[in-house]
Amino acid sequence: MICKDKIKDNIFPYLELSSDSQPDLGKGAGGDSIKLVDIAAEKAIVETLKNHNITFTLISEESGVKKFEGDTLPFYVTVDPIDGTTNLVHKIPFYCSSIAISTQPVLSDVSIGMVVDLFHDITYFAQKGEGAYCNGKKITPSTCEDLGNSIVGLDVNNHKTKDFIPKVTYLIKKIKHIRHFGANALELCYVADGKTEAFVDIRGKLRTTDLAASYLIVIEAGGILKTLENYTLEAKLDPKTNVNFIASGNNIISEKIFNLLKKNY
Repeated sequence: MICKDKIKDNIFPYLELSSDSQPDLGKGAGGDSIKLVDIAAEKAIVETLKNHNITFTLISEESGVKKFEGDTLPFYVTVDPIDGTTNLVHKIPFYCSSIAISTQPVLSDVSIGMVVDLFHDITYFAQKGEGAYCNGKKITPSTCEDLGNSIVGLDVNNHKTKDFIPKVTYLIKKIKHIRHFGANALELCYVADGKTEAFVDIRGKLRTTDLAASYLIVIEAGGILKTLENYTLEAKLDPKTNVNFIASGNNIISEKIFNLLKKNY
């Protein structure tokens, strides 16, 4: 339904531009600055759906919530057209498009999720009840239970660093291999296919538009996604809805991370 080639074709003219050639075009619905490449990617997604005469409500990090009429039963399409825009405009090869389909605007209702690594031409895909796949091959998360040997993603980008860093002190002390690549939807997919053992984002900044698709991919792969309160993650799909979460490959790693974070709260 969603043509990844059309997205790539639309953004291709912007890949060779310097960061100075991609000025900020104001703030998107999610609060981040919009670049030309974000608009181009969203346009590709919308045009593909409209060409199929589909009735849908777009929930986008860029343009917000919009309804489009067609000839089908209505559903919701939650997108982050480009996750990792800063990486893209600085020619760092880690960015993706994230697309989720649901009949209701909540995370638990997402039935199809797709995250496309636009640089490496890798597609992560999940359908509820059918497992998760990377380029058509079924994926499962890591079974490693040793936090000391685990690779753990940790998003520390926060304008209130002096307030945030103390909250992750115990976790940082216990982890030898901390990573953050700059596109959270794709980093969650790395948890789903076992490249990393966990990914933690407790800044309260990440929007549900960022993780709607990868949420399903992690769950369908067999991974764990919990809140900072150790509950199953659930939230409204909206560009203004923010979440905290601990994503992990198994319950043992999830509990170890939760217990370390709990010491700071």
